[in-house]
Amino acid sequence: MPLYKTIIPNNSTSIYIWKIEESFNVLLKDITLTEYSLNRLQSMKSELHQRGFLSVRHLLKKAGYTDSDLYYNGNGKPHLKDGKHISISHSYTFSAIIISDLEVGIDIEKNREKIKIIQNKFVNFERGFIHKDDDYIEQLTVIWGAKESLYKIYPYGGLTFKNDIDICSFQIADKKTTGYIKIKNWDKKYNIHFQQLENFTLVYALENLNNG
Repeated sequence: MPLYKTIIPNNSTSIYIWKIEESFNVLLKDITLTEYSLNRLQSMKSELHQRGFLSVRHLLKKAGYTDSDLYYNGNGKPHLKDGKHISISHSYTFSAIIISDLEVGIDIEKNREKIKIIQNKFVNFERGFIHKDDDYIEQLTVIWGAKESLYKIYPYGGLTFKNDIDICSFQIADKKTTGYIKIKNWDKKYNIHFQQLENFTLVYALENLNNG
């Protein structure tokens, strides 16, 4: 299908979301890939991953960019050649990008029971506010997505979800919270927003201009 949804959080930020229903061959049409991207595509063993990769290139096109406008640093963090910040995510049948003048991160995750099994790997401070009467899987998925979004903002890699990133108290109905990257020389606060897209959780983080 064409573009699934566009979100404009502020006048310098845009989010584009694609629901991946097309075949690999259909997604390969009408986009031009760099040699680097072609090599990456060919190295992917899963067609689901390939289709996610291609759908992101269609989102770039919707945002007015081409694949050649995108590059990655040594830690795998994506950048745009015009200097704007970009973050990318795809999960099963959805992909999303966020483009902004601000530091931003985005994550989209399918809501799955499995997250209850792995929660001890990423939940720390947050244990104190998880509400048993709220949707437990959605809460955990928001926490994971928020930490993933902040992890993507930090340019140097090496953060641990459990110890270096804190997400503040929220309930699912709030649709927003705040979070912190708490390491030496990078103690920053970010605004976190989240919403449900069918059986998926979309989370994105925006730089808080009141930092400092």
